[in-house]
Amino acid sequence: MSSLVSYASGPSDKPLLGTPIPKLFDQIVAQHGDREAVVSIHQDVRLSYSQLANRVNELAKAFIAAGFEKGDRVGIWSPNNIEWLTTQYATAKAGIVLVTINPAYRVHELAYVLEQSGCNGLVLQNQFKTSDYEGMITELCSELVSSATGTLSSEKFPNLNAVISMTTSDVQGIYNWSEFLKLASQTSDEDLSTRMAHQDMDDAINIQYTSGTTGFPKGATLSHHNILNNGYFVAATMNFTEEDRLVVPVPLYHCFGMVMGNLGCLTHGACAIYPSEGFEPEAVLQAVQAEKATALYGVPTMFIAELALPNFSDYELSSLRTGIMAGAPCPIETMKQVNELMHMTEVEIAYGMTETSPVSFQTRVDSPLDKQVSTVGRVHPHVEVKIIEPETGEMCPIGAMGELCTRGYSVMLGYWENPEATATAIDKNGWMHTGDTAVMDEDGYVNIVGRIKDMIVRGGENVYPREIEEYLMTHENIEAVQVTGVPDQKFGEEIVAWVGLVDGTEMTEDDVKAFCKGKIAHYKVPRYIRFSSDFPMTVTGKVQKYKMREISVKELGLEEQATA
Repeated sequence: MSSLVSYASGPSDKPLLGTPIPKLFDQIVAQHGDREAVVSIHQDVRLSYSQLANRVNELAKAFIAAGFEKGDRVGIWSPNNIEWLTTQYATAKAGIVLVTINPAYRVHELAYVLEQSGCNGLVLQNQFKTSDYEGMITELCSELVSSATGTLSSEKFPNLNAVISMTTSDVQGIYNWSEFLKLASQTSDEDLSTRMAHQDMDDAINIQYTSGTTGFPKGATLSHHNILNNGYFVAATMNFTEEDRLVVPVPLYHCFGMVMGNLGCLTHGACAIYPSEGFEPEAVLQAVQAEKATALYGVPTMFIAELALPNFSDYELSSLRTGIMAGAPCPIETMKQVNELMHMTEVEIAYGMTETSPVSFQTRVDSPLDKQVSTVGRVHPHVEVKIIEPETGEMCPIGAMGELCTRGYSVMLGYWENPEATATAIDKNGWMHTGDTAVMDEDGYVNIVGRIKDMIVRGGENVYPREIEEYLMTHENIEAVQVTGVPDQKFGEEIVAWVGLVDGTEMTEDDVKAFCKGKIAHYKVPRYIRFSSDFPMTVTGKVQKYKMREISVKELGLEEQATA
């Protein structure tokens, strides 16, 4: 793979899957009907592929009976459970675009997503931890309490006409799960087959909101072809077969869970195991032991938390073989412990972004250890990558730093209803510009060095500072805000907000945090607050965030972590 320039394409002896998700789903069910498809430990539910198919078909028919058309959008707002998976495949069968909503979102963010995507329906869990999903949607749509189910007419969200609880609801206008499923009897098998027959592999089937380079999150719009193939090749690169059993502690609303996890298992007839609603390290180890799992996913902080459990050595983990660590750089000691203590001798590193379905790079079983921890591996099958000089667009020589670009089946259709942002991200030749700075070596291994823009990655979550800045600016005492990231041992990065107050007003750090709590996602609430209206500026008046970061690192005594 050695080359004079930083370009690589992924060879493969396996062709791309040229089919929509529902067609492949039915093929796998026909092939592996009796095999276990999913185990939800916290719900005490296990389903074979045939049993899962029965639930999926019933829900798909209910959506059709409720009046959902091909191309309509349905939001899903919930932690991990069987209903999430069923909704993923049922919406695909009905040709409905699934809008995945972060369970940590609050009213402010939910309103934006529902409005921007034009959601026609919303499937939700009633509550999770401190999130009262039912309460928040009722706050946004006060008309729900006086509506009959399925007849919502909201002034704020004109497209939204059905809200469906995954369990039961006391709110008059919200469907109970069982009540919604009863609608399925109005749709025949032929009606469902007809709906499926009118689907194309290039149709949009999923919108995932990702913090981009300007303002609010943008809806990366992904097709059947995008995500089905990416799930397939992630699992194929791990040498998956129908014998594999994968523990999925990562959230399903992310590509990591729904594509690499759910679709990776589906495409190989393997079994997905959900240990808990949200991440709990002990639940993960219990699931591995009880279910004799062969594979485990996680971001590095998850593996670190599992290894740190006082009773870690009590668990029998020898069934594990492989898995993926992604979302942040992996410390070499953690990788060694995962290899040795968790028996994951074939664990792999993956890198990507929502806009590329997500994975573009993955280490292989035979990758040397130093490459496994210092790089994100080599290019994925059927994908092209190049590293360019951002100013000129010319390809960098091997070993030179530049912007990573990706092209191929995995590149999204675009940002939902946002042609300007799409044109900025995907150039006229089809290259997705990642905004990440990278270096390729002569063997084709790539190291991600940093980000060209100032996005913060906190514990695997992308956080765009402007979103927090715009929200904090709604406080009457705040005159100016600038947000940046600082290094953090646990999360990789933490958030620091520089806040300038209106003359004559006072606020404490706790006041600022209290203003954020419950209104923006918990992972976006700044950990550190610095009161100052004196921001470092260029001569042309632009804020220099790298200088803010340097000053904050010094003031907070984080120099050691900054060089770690």
